[in-house]
Amino acid sequence: MARPSKLRVAVSDPAQWLSERERAQMLAPKLRALADETRLTLILLIAQRPRTVKELQEATGLSQTLVSHHLAPLREQNLVEAIPKGRSNQYVMCCQTLAEPLRMFASLAAMDPETVAACLQTGDGEPATAQGA
Repeated sequence: MARPSKLRVAVSDPAQWLSERERAQMLAPKLRALADETRLTLILLIAQRPRTVKELQEATGLSQTLVSHHLAPLREQNLVEAIPKGRSNQYVMCCQTLAEPLRMFASLAAMDPETVAACLQTGDGEPATAQGA
């Protein structure tokens, strides 16, 4: 008797079934949560490694109340997660896949105009265009 074949289930990519507008509507609240300097500082620290509120306080100089206040929107948007550790919580990124793009965007702030121009060039040294990018 032949053995039954294994059933494979493919998970579809949301980009295939959501319009650009629908994806933008879903992304906007997450970007609003990141659009605050304090929250962005917190998530960049958490992207380096998991941190407790106390560690975030020490790194930023903010009070416990203010750190917790700014972590709330990041948690609501599922950008960070609180993992119980002893008598406190340790905050971790929702997924490490998000950490690298956040660090990359943060590095843009330190770029001088010449470096930005170099980023906008194609491999052949020509400026990137909407069609050629």
